[in-house]
Amino acid sequence: MKIDLTDSTASKINKALVKGRRAIGTPAVGMVLTLVIVTDEENAYDALKAANDASREHPSRTLVVIRRVSRSPRDRTKSRLDAEVRVGADAGTGETVVLRLYGEVADHAQSVVLPLLLPDAPVVVWWPVNAPLDPANDPLGALAQRRVTDTYAAEQPVRELSARADAYTPGDTDLAWTRITPWRSMLAAALDQVVCEVKAVEVEGEEFNPSCELLAMWLADRLEVPVKRSLSAGPGLTAVRMTTDHGSIALDRADGTLATLSIGGQPDRAVALKRRETAELIAEELRRLDPDDTYASALRFGVDRLHAAPTVVQEPTAAQEPAVDASATAQEPVAEATAAPAKKTAAKKTAAKKAPAKKAAAK
Repeated sequence: MKIDLTDSTASKINKALVKGRRAIGTPAVGMVLTLVIVTDEENAYDALKAANDASREHPSRTLVVIRRVSRSPRDRTKSRLDAEVRVGADAGTGETVVLRLYGEVADHAQSVVLPLLLPDAPVVVWWPVNAPLDPANDPLGALAQRRVTDTYAAEQPVRELSARADAYTPGDTDLAWTRITPWRSMLAAALDQVVCEVKAVEVEGEEFNPSCELLAMWLADRLEVPVKRSLSAGPGLTAVRMTTDHGSIALDRADGTLATLSIGGQPDRAVALKRRETAELIAEELRRLDPDDTYASALRFGVDRLHAAPTVVQEPTAAQEPAVDASATAQEPVAEATAAPAKKTAAKKTAAKKAPAKKAAAK
Protein backbone atom coordinates (compact mmCIF):
# COMPACT_ATOMS: atom_id res chain seq x y z
CA MET A 1 0.00 0.00 0.00
CA LYS A 2 1.31 3.44 -0.97
CA ILE A 3 0.12 6.83 0.24
CA ASP A 4 1.48 9.96 -1.46
CA LEU A 5 1.57 13.21 0.50
CA THR A 6 2.47 16.55 -1.10
CA ASP A 7 3.55 19.58 0.92
CA SER A 8 3.07 17.57 4.07
CA THR A 9 4.18 17.64 7.70
CA ALA A 10 5.50 15.07 10.18
CA SER A 11 2.10 14.93 11.87
CA LYS A 12 0.34 14.05 8.62
CA ILE A 13 2.93 11.37 7.89
CA ASN A 14 2.37 9.73 11.29
CA LYS A 15 -1.39 9.72 10.66
CA ALA A 16 -0.82 8.13 7.24
CA LEU A 17 1.27 5.38 8.85
CA VAL A 18 -1.48 4.56 11.33
CA LYS A 19 -4.06 4.61 8.56
CA GLY A 20 -1.95 2.28 6.41
CA ARG A 21 -1.42 -0.22 9.22
CA ARG A 22 -5.15 -0.37 9.91
CA ALA A 23 -5.93 -0.77 6.23
CA ILE A 24 -3.75 -3.87 5.91
CA GLY A 25 -4.94 -5.30 9.22
CA THR A 26 -1.76 -4.92 11.33
CA PRO A 27 -2.37 -2.09 13.81
CA ALA A 28 0.41 -3.26 16.14
CA VAL A 29 3.96 -2.05 15.63
CA GLY A 30 6.42 -4.97 15.62
CA MET A 31 9.58 -3.20 14.45
CA VAL A 32 12.91 -3.37 16.28
CA LEU A 33 14.69 -0.22 15.07
CA THR A 34 14.58 2.85 12.84
CA LEU A 35 16.85 2.87 9.80
CA VAL A 36 17.49 6.32 8.33
CA ILE A 37 18.95 6.33 4.81
CA VAL A 38 20.47 9.63 3.68
CA THR A 39 21.00 9.56 -0.08
CA ASP A 40 20.25 11.27 -3.36
CA GLU A 41 17.60 10.54 -5.96
CA GLU A 42 20.00 8.56 -8.15
CA ASN A 43 20.97 6.02 -5.47
CA ALA A 44 17.69 5.95 -3.54
CA TYR A 45 16.23 2.94 -5.39
CA ASP A 46 19.21 0.63 -4.79
CA ALA A 47 19.56 1.68 -1.15
CA LEU A 48 15.86 1.19 -0.48
CA LYS A 49 15.88 -2.24 -2.15
CA ALA A 50 18.79 -3.34 0.05
CA ALA A 51 17.02 -2.04 3.16
CA ASN A 52 13.81 -3.88 2.27
CA ASP A 53 15.74 -7.14 1.82
CA ALA A 54 17.50 -6.63 5.15
CA SER A 55 14.14 -5.94 6.86
CA ARG A 56 13.25 -9.62 6.50
CA GLU A 57 15.83 -10.26 9.21
CA HIS A 58 15.39 -6.94 11.04
CA PRO A 59 11.84 -5.51 10.77
CA SER A 60 12.30 -1.78 10.93
CA ARG A 61 10.86 1.59 10.03
CA THR A 62 12.91 2.89 7.12
CA LEU A 63 13.11 6.64 6.57
CA VAL A 64 14.69 7.67 3.27
CA VAL A 65 15.90 11.29 3.32
CA ILE A 66 16.39 12.81 -0.14
CA ARG A 67 17.47 16.44 -0.37
CA ARG A 68 16.18 17.95 -3.60
CA VAL A 69 17.87 21.00 -5.09
CA SER A 70 15.51 23.20 -7.08
CA ARG A 71 16.84 24.60 -10.34
CA SER A 72 14.85 27.79 -10.15
CA PRO A 73 16.23 30.43 -7.72
CA ARG A 74 12.64 31.31 -6.78
CA ASP A 75 11.91 27.73 -5.67
CA ARG A 76 15.06 27.44 -3.59
CA THR A 77 13.60 29.69 -0.91
CA LYS A 78 10.35 27.72 -0.69
CA SER A 79 10.33 24.96 1.89
CA ARG A 80 8.33 21.87 1.05
CA LEU A 81 8.14 18.31 2.28
CA ASP A 82 6.79 15.57 0.03
CA ALA A 83 6.37 12.09 1.45
CA GLU A 84 5.60 8.64 0.15
CA VAL A 85 4.32 6.21 2.80
CA ARG A 86 4.65 2.48 2.09
CA VAL A 87 3.27 -0.29 4.26
CA GLY A 88 2.58 -3.97 3.71
CA ALA A 89 4.13 -5.78 0.73
CA ASP A 90 5.54 -2.54 -0.69
CA ALA A 91 7.72 -2.02 2.39
CA GLY A 92 9.11 -5.48 3.10
CA THR A 93 8.34 -6.55 6.66
CA GLY A 94 8.31 -3.04 8.11
CA GLU A 95 7.34 0.47 7.15
CA THR A 96 8.94 2.83 4.66
CA VAL A 97 8.66 6.60 4.37
CA VAL A 98 10.41 8.37 1.49
CA LEU A 99 10.98 12.02 2.40
CA ARG A 100 11.85 14.56 -0.30
CA LEU A 101 12.97 17.87 1.14
CA TYR A 102 12.94 21.13 -0.83
CA GLY A 103 14.25 24.57 0.00
CA GLU A 104 15.41 25.55 3.46
CA VAL A 105 13.91 22.47 5.10
CA ALA A 106 16.61 20.39 3.36
CA ASP A 107 19.16 21.96 5.71
CA HIS A 108 17.15 20.87 8.76
CA ALA A 109 16.39 17.24 7.95
CA GLN A 110 16.79 16.24 11.61
CA SER A 111 13.69 18.25 12.54
CA VAL A 112 11.65 16.22 10.05
CA VAL A 113 13.11 12.84 11.01
CA LEU A 114 12.93 13.23 14.79
CA PRO A 115 9.07 13.04 15.11
CA LEU A 116 9.05 9.92 12.90
CA LEU A 117 11.46 7.81 14.96
CA LEU A 118 10.08 4.73 16.70
CA PRO A 119 9.80 5.31 20.45
CA ASP A 120 12.28 3.39 22.66
CA ALA A 121 13.99 1.81 19.66
CA PRO A 122 17.59 2.20 18.47
CA VAL A 123 18.36 4.39 15.48
CA VAL A 124 20.81 3.54 12.68
CA VAL A 125 21.81 6.11 10.04
CA TRP A 126 23.26 4.89 6.74
CA TRP A 127 24.91 7.05 4.06
CA PRO A 128 25.25 4.95 0.86
CA VAL A 129 27.05 7.87 -0.85
CA ASN A 130 28.35 11.33 0.09
CA ALA A 131 28.84 10.56 3.76
CA PRO A 132 30.05 13.37 6.05
CA LEU A 133 33.66 13.24 7.20
CA ASP A 134 32.51 13.28 10.82
CA PRO A 135 29.27 11.26 10.99
CA ALA A 136 28.83 11.66 14.75
CA ASN A 137 28.71 15.47 14.49
CA ASP A 138 26.25 15.43 11.60
CA PRO A 139 22.75 16.56 12.70
CA LEU A 140 21.23 13.26 11.56
CA GLY A 141 24.15 11.19 12.83
CA ALA A 142 23.72 12.70 16.29
CA LEU A 143 20.30 11.00 16.51
CA ALA A 144 21.74 7.51 15.99
CA GLN A 145 23.45 4.87 18.08
CA ARG A 146 25.03 3.40 14.96
CA ARG A 147 26.37 5.27 11.91
CA VAL A 148 27.14 3.34 8.72
CA THR A 149 29.20 4.79 5.86
CA ASP A 150 30.76 3.31 2.72
CA THR A 151 34.19 4.61 1.74
CA TYR A 152 34.07 2.50 -1.42
CA ALA A 153 31.65 5.08 -2.88
CA ALA A 154 34.02 7.99 -2.15
CA GLU A 155 36.11 9.62 -4.86
CA GLN A 156 39.33 9.00 -2.90
CA PRO A 157 38.67 5.97 -0.67
CA VAL A 158 42.13 5.76 0.90
CA ARG A 159 42.14 9.42 1.89
CA GLU A 160 38.61 8.95 3.22
CA LEU A 161 39.88 6.22 5.56
CA SER A 162 42.37 8.64 7.08
CA ALA A 163 39.58 11.16 7.68
CA ARG A 164 37.45 8.44 9.29
CA ALA A 165 40.29 7.58 11.66
CA ASP A 166 40.71 11.20 12.77
CA ALA A 167 36.98 11.66 13.41
CA TYR A 168 36.13 8.20 14.76
CA THR A 169 33.44 8.04 17.45
CA PRO A 170 32.20 4.80 19.08
CA GLY A 171 29.26 3.64 16.97
CA ASP A 172 30.86 4.47 13.60
CA THR A 173 31.35 1.67 11.10
CA ASP A 174 31.88 1.25 7.38
CA LEU A 175 30.67 -1.27 4.80
CA ALA A 176 34.25 -1.60 3.56
CA TRP A 177 35.00 -3.20 6.94
CA THR A 178 31.89 -5.39 6.75
CA ARG A 179 32.97 -6.77 3.37
CA ILE A 180 36.08 -8.40 4.86
CA THR A 181 34.29 -10.26 7.68
CA PRO A 182 34.52 -13.64 5.85
CA TRP A 183 38.21 -13.02 5.15
CA ARG A 184 38.95 -12.25 8.78
CA SER A 185 37.04 -15.32 9.96
CA MET A 186 38.81 -17.60 7.47
CA LEU A 187 42.29 -16.30 8.31
CA ALA A 188 41.66 -16.59 12.05
CA ALA A 189 40.44 -20.18 11.58
CA ALA A 190 43.54 -21.02 9.52
CA LEU A 191 45.87 -19.76 12.24
CA ASP A 192 43.97 -21.81 14.84
CA GLN A 193 44.80 -25.02 12.98
CA VAL A 194 48.57 -24.75 13.35
CA VAL A 195 50.90 -23.62 16.09
CA CYS A 196 53.17 -21.09 14.43
CA GLU A 197 54.62 -17.62 14.58
CA VAL A 198 53.78 -15.25 11.75
CA LYS A 199 56.81 -13.49 10.31
CA ALA A 200 55.35 -11.40 7.45
CA VAL A 201 52.07 -10.90 5.56
CA GLU A 202 51.17 -9.87 2.03
CA VAL A 203 47.71 -8.55 1.10
CA GLU A 204 46.88 -8.49 -2.61
CA GLY A 205 43.95 -6.64 -4.15
CA GLU A 206 42.73 -3.77 -6.27
CA GLU A 207 44.35 -0.38 -6.01
CA PHE A 208 42.47 2.22 -3.93
CA ASN A 209 40.21 -0.48 -2.49
CA PRO A 210 39.35 0.45 1.13
CA SER A 211 38.58 -3.17 2.08
CA CYS A 212 42.11 -4.22 1.11
CA GLU A 213 43.57 -1.39 3.15
CA LEU A 214 41.46 -2.22 6.19
CA LEU A 215 42.37 -5.90 6.06
CA ALA A 216 46.07 -5.04 5.83
CA MET A 217 45.76 -2.61 8.76
CA TRP A 218 43.87 -5.22 10.81
CA LEU A 219 46.58 -7.84 10.22
CA ALA A 220 49.38 -5.38 10.99
CA ASP A 221 47.63 -4.23 14.16
CA ARG A 222 46.82 -7.71 15.47
CA LEU A 223 49.91 -9.67 14.42
CA GLU A 224 52.42 -6.83 14.85
CA VAL A 225 54.38 -7.95 11.80
CA PRO A 226 55.33 -6.22 8.52
CA VAL A 227 52.44 -6.23 6.03
CA LYS A 228 53.08 -5.71 2.33
CA ARG A 229 50.29 -4.25 0.19
CA SER A 230 50.52 -5.52 -3.41
CA LEU A 231 48.22 -4.72 -6.35
CA SER A 232 46.17 -6.96 -8.62
CA ALA A 233 43.44 -6.62 -11.24
CA GLY A 234 40.78 -7.72 -8.76
CA PRO A 235 37.92 -8.12 -8.28
CA GLY A 236 38.31 -6.67 -4.80
CA LEU A 237 40.55 -8.69 -2.51
CA THR A 238 42.37 -11.48 -4.32
CA ALA A 239 44.86 -13.04 -1.90
CA VAL A 240 46.42 -12.99 1.56
CA ARG A 241 49.74 -14.77 2.09
CA MET A 242 51.37 -15.27 5.49
CA THR A 243 54.95 -16.42 6.07
CA THR A 244 55.32 -18.41 9.29
CA ASP A 245 57.97 -20.59 10.94
CA HIS A 246 55.69 -23.58 10.26
CA GLY A 247 55.33 -22.84 6.55
CA SER A 248 53.27 -20.59 4.32
CA ILE A 249 49.53 -19.94 4.74
CA ALA A 250 47.67 -18.52 1.74
CA LEU A 251 44.06 -17.64 1.00
CA ASP A 252 43.74 -17.01 -2.73
CA ARG A 253 40.53 -15.87 -4.49
CA ALA A 254 41.03 -15.05 -8.13
CA ASP A 255 37.45 -15.04 -9.45
CA GLY A 256 35.59 -13.33 -6.59
CA THR A 257 33.56 -16.46 -5.80
CA LEU A 258 35.69 -19.47 -4.80
CA ALA A 259 38.91 -19.29 -2.80
CA THR A 260 41.70 -21.78 -2.14
CA LEU A 261 43.10 -22.16 1.38
CA SER A 262 46.66 -23.49 1.48
CA ILE A 263 48.39 -24.42 4.76
CA GLY A 264 51.89 -25.85 4.82
CA GLY A 265 51.82 -29.61 5.34
CA GLN A 266 48.08 -29.90 4.57
CA PRO A 267 46.17 -30.46 1.32
CA ASP A 268 44.62 -27.40 -0.36
CA ARG A 269 40.94 -26.76 0.32
CA ALA A 270 38.29 -24.92 -1.68
CA VAL A 271 36.40 -22.30 0.33
CA ALA A 272 33.22 -20.43 -0.65
CA LEU A 273 34.16 -16.75 -0.39
CA LYS A 274 31.83 -14.88 -2.72
CA ARG A 275 31.41 -11.13 -2.84
CA ARG A 276 28.26 -10.22 -0.93
CA GLU A 277 25.42 -7.92 -1.89
CA THR A 278 24.65 -4.68 -0.07
CA ALA A 279 21.56 -6.19 1.57
CA GLU A 280 23.70 -8.84 3.29
CA LEU A 281 26.16 -6.19 4.47
CA ILE A 282 23.42 -4.02 5.98
CA ALA A 283 21.79 -7.05 7.63
CA GLU A 284 25.13 -7.91 9.26
CA GLU A 285 25.59 -4.37 10.57
CA LEU A 286 22.11 -4.34 12.07
CA ARG A 287 22.84 -7.49 14.09
CA ARG A 288 25.03 -5.57 16.51
CA LEU A 289 24.55 -2.01 17.68
CA ASP A 290 27.43 -1.80 20.15
CA PRO A 291 30.74 -0.09 19.28
CA ASP A 292 33.11 -2.16 17.14
CA ASP A 293 36.42 -1.91 19.00
CA THR A 294 38.23 -4.13 16.49
CA TYR A 295 37.32 -1.81 13.64
CA ALA A 296 38.41 1.20 15.67
CA SER A 297 41.79 -0.36 16.45
CA ALA A 298 42.43 -1.29 12.80
CA LEU A 299 41.31 2.12 11.58
CA ARG A 300 43.55 3.97 14.01
CA PHE A 301 46.56 1.94 12.88
CA GLY A 302 46.59 4.33 9.93
CA VAL A 303 46.98 4.07 6.19
CA ASP A 304 50.13 6.21 6.26
CA ARG A 305 51.74 3.92 8.81
CA LEU A 306 50.84 0.89 6.70
CA HIS A 307 52.52 2.29 3.58
CA ALA A 308 55.45 3.91 5.36
CA ALA A 309 58.85 2.43 4.62
CA PRO A 310 60.29 0.55 7.60
CA THR A 311 63.02 2.48 9.36
CA VAL A 312 66.19 0.64 10.31
CA VAL A 313 67.86 1.79 13.52
CA GLN A 314 71.66 1.41 13.25
CA GLU A 315 73.37 0.44 16.46
CA PRO A 316 76.88 1.80 17.16
CA THR A 317 79.62 -0.58 16.00
CA ALA A 318 82.40 -1.93 18.18
CA ALA A 319 84.94 0.25 16.37
CA GLN A 320 82.98 3.40 17.23
CA GLU A 321 82.48 2.70 20.95
CA PRO A 322 86.22 2.57 21.99
CA ALA A 323 86.83 5.83 20.12
CA VAL A 324 84.36 7.58 22.41
CA ASP A 325 85.79 5.94 25.54
CA ALA A 326 89.39 6.63 24.51
CA SER A 327 88.70 10.32 24.03
CA ALA A 328 86.98 10.49 27.37
CA THR A 329 89.77 8.68 29.19
CA ALA A 330 92.41 10.68 27.35
CA GLN A 331 91.02 13.90 28.80
CA GLU A 332 90.98 12.71 32.41
CA PRO A 333 94.80 12.30 32.89
CA VAL A 334 95.32 15.74 31.36
CA ALA A 335 93.06 17.22 33.99
CA GLU A 336 94.86 15.33 36.73
CA ALA A 337 98.27 16.36 35.35
CA THR A 338 97.15 19.98 35.27
CA ALA A 339 95.91 19.81 38.82
CA ALA A 340 99.06 18.12 40.17
CA PRO A 341 101.55 20.96 39.39
CA ALA A 342 99.14 23.45 40.83
CA LYS A 343 99.11 21.58 44.13
CA LYS A 344 102.93 21.38 44.22
CA THR A 345 103.29 25.12 43.52
CA ALA A 346 100.82 25.94 46.26
CA ALA A 347 102.72 23.68 48.67
CA LYS A 348 106.05 25.41 47.91
CA LYS A 349 104.55 28.87 48.48
CA THR A 350 103.11 27.80 51.80
CA ALA A 351 106.42 26.30 52.91
CA ALA A 352 108.29 29.49 51.90
CA LYS A 353 105.94 31.63 53.98
CA LYS A 354 106.27 29.42 57.06
CA ALA A 355 110.11 29.27 57.00
CA PRO A 356 110.81 32.94 57.92
CA ALA A 357 108.24 32.74 60.67
CA LYS A 358 110.14 29.84 62.34
CA LYS A 359 113.54 31.70 62.11
CA ALA A 360 112.00 34.79 63.73
CA ALA A 361 110.70 32.69 66.55
CA ALA A 362 114.15 31.12 67.08
CA LYS A 363 115.81 34.55 67.39
